[in-house]
Amino acid sequence: MTAKRLSLVFCFFLLAVPALTENLTLPLDQRPAWVQDEGIIMAGSWEPLLFRVRRDGSEGYTPTAEKQAAYLREHSPEMVAQLKSLGVNFVMMHCYKGFGLEHERESMADAVRFSKLCHDAGMYVGVYNYSGAFGWELLFQETPEAKDWVVLNKDKKPVTYGKAAYRYYWNRNHPEAQVFYKNLIRFAIEEIRTDLIHFDNYSVGPGMDDNSVERFREYLKSNFSSAQLKDMGVEDVNTVLPPMETDGQNPLRAAWLRFTCDSLTESYLDMSKYARSLRKDILVECNPGGVPEWIHPPIDHAGLLQGGEAFWDEGRHPGLQERNLITRIRTYKFARRMNNIAFAYTTTPVEAAESMAFNPDCLGCICWFEYDQIVSKPASGIPVTLEIAPYIQFYKNRRDLLRNAQVVADVAVLRSFPSQVFSDPANGRLTGAVEQKLIENRIPFQIIGDNLLAELNQYRCLVLAGCVALSDSDIAAIKDFLKTGGKLCFVGEAALYDEWMHQREQSPFSEMKDANVRYLTGPDECVKAITELCGSELSMSVDGPLGLCAETTEQEGRRLVHLVNYLSDQPINDVKIRVQVPAGKRVGRVVTSNPLRADDLALEFREQSGAVEFTVPSVFIYEIVQVVWR
Repeated sequence: MTAKRLSLVFCFFLLAVPALTENLTLPLDQRPAWVQDEGIIMAGSWEPLLFRVRRDGSEGYTPTAEKQAAYLREHSPEMVAQLKSLGVNFVMMHCYKGFGLEHERESMADAVRFSKLCHDAGMYVGVYNYSGAFGWELLFQETPEAKDWVVLNKDKKPVTYGKAAYRYYWNRNHPEAQVFYKNLIRFAIEEIRTDLIHFDNYSVGPGMDDNSVERFREYLKSNFSSAQLKDMGVEDVNTVLPPMETDGQNPLRAAWLRFTCDSLTESYLDMSKYARSLRKDILVECNPGGVPEWIHPPIDHAGLLQGGEAFWDEGRHPGLQERNLITRIRTYKFARRMNNIAFAYTTTPVEAAESMAFNPDCLGCICWFEYDQIVSKPASGIPVTLEIAPYIQFYKNRRDLLRNAQVVADVAVLRSFPSQVFSDPANGRLTGAVEQKLIENRIPFQIIGDNLLAELNQYRCLVLAGCVALSDSDIAAIKDFLKTGGKLCFVGEAALYDEWMHQREQSPFSEMKDANVRYLTGPDECVKAITELCGSELSMSVDGPLGLCAETTEQEGRRLVHLVNYLSDQPINDVKIRVQVPAGKRVGRVVTSNPLRADDLALEFREQSGAVEFTVPSVFIYEIVQVVWR
């Protein structure tokens, strides 16, 4: 690399726009007390009547008399009583879908009345405040200027909501659109008196529409010098177009991907700020989908989740399928690390168990009610199963085991944004494969983004898997962690490039001779390396087959071990567990509980070498073990 090139690279470090760092997530002690005291057990019905008519095949929006009558029964005190009898304490309901204020005026008034019914019954309310898409057939009639809010694809055509061509995605950063939708936030807070605001479909970023293109050009002007732009292949920034489908390692493409992620984050932070200006303790939540195996722009959970307290995961149901373990553990772990709650459909005992083990303060959405029917989830037609009832009761009756619990984690796995987004996709897959190995082998770990590298001191070991692109500040934070006794586990190459994929002459971590460092070639070696690095200091170790997962949390006076059996159709017997005993503590008793047993079961235990060992006789679906200090 030439001296001129190096100079340009270092200048790039200084001028390139950083990821947004403002954190609006409410600390736990600033949230309404009921969130921790009771936790969230949700029922959902957030589709206004006119949308259901169009969704279900009609070309119009007028319901039949039969549908209208069933809709009225859905919004009745009798429905509220039915939901409450199932254990529901939180209803996610409709506010505005996107078909125009005049067309939805009646259903918005229905929402005000139904919210009062729920509140009067001692339940809490969240509202579907708006979608990322609108129903242009009706909206354009009453708000013609909304035609300028549409996100356009590479062919300059509206981005539609899948096959639902009557719904167009809107540009969340268009100033006129933002004013329009902020009025809906005000309505939800002041008229519906909602406890939580839901923003749907945070998954489509800027496109080829005029507003997006102009914002991208301004972004380039504000954050890159003329020399840098020329190096990116930009001769005239005033004519540049977004590189919608080019090589991910192209520098202009990298700038575009970062811009799209930051645009969604800016939008969410802006809406959250406005909501907070109206009520400081309003809960804010969005739906970008669950945390995937690697980062998929324009969704960057690490930035986005700083705007609120919760987000949705509507992904696959958990379970073990032909030795392929499917879980929502990534979502729950990342949510918890970001001080967020994850919302998911919880319709089976395994899903309930997983949520109790890994998700803070929310069991999930246990049912869907539409018209006068209550079913397990949207469009399922399947009744709520009685099998989940004991888990709902356990969640309500044993909140003492779940509230104010902090995760105990020895290991952090870094999700490096430039490594996963700008480099070879194999690097992102490598990070995901390591996370999966740690999940399957019950290693106490958390997932972190680049924005949390300053907080490494709470972990014993940092895993850098596929982290080929790191900034100078990232490298400094990692080296400081090593100097203060932290342990590093490299899987594959690390820091070969800076955060914009400019190649370094050599990795700053190459040939590092240190007893606290391991260099690995693949994810299969990771569990052994972490165990060797941490020795007997791992907070928890659990012996068991594939399909048994575990989490450890801590409350004052005790440590808790959550066990989830994803096999679901057969118990796992004689599960041997070792839990680290904090310095100065002695074990007073060890007891295990589950939703299918009325009483706690005391376990024999043995203290040895700073740890306590015991055996759980059987894990059917969920067990929670208390290790109580004297």
